[in-house]
Amino acid sequence: HMPWDDAAATELLSGPGSEPSTGGAAEEARPQDVVLRYEYRGAQVVVARGDYDLHSLGPLADALKAATDTHPKVILDASGVTFADSSFLNLMILVHRTGKLRVAAPSAPVRRLCAITGVDDVLQIRDTLSDAVAVER
Repeated sequence: HMPWDDAAATELLSGPGSEPSTGGAAEEARPQDVVLRYEYRGAQVVVARGDYDLHSLGPLADALKAATDTHPKVILDASGVTFADSSFLNLMILVHRTGKLRVAAPSAPVRRLCAITGVDDVLQIRDTLSDAVAVER
């Protein structure tokens, strides 16, 4: 368990740059290389799609860090996650420690990972985006 600081986060955050893609680059990219972020009822929603492991986590980690730096409430839409390992789990816990994270509509692989590891008792997990936004705290 590590606090969020640049030294500890370096390994999680190392990955492809967080610059948004322009032109036709998005077509060739894997889904997780382009992380969608948008505003929803005062919260910042970060959409996770595809497979996540230590090598593909960089853009998602960058997006979550940027969202927590600028918004009081951050929602991870995990409905499109097709595979997630311990590095994805560690990232969710790291961001959860900011006190801002809610996880919305986790896919079956994410639900399984959270149940097996017991973090479903720790993380704020809701079935829908609107439920996640409504969570106080």
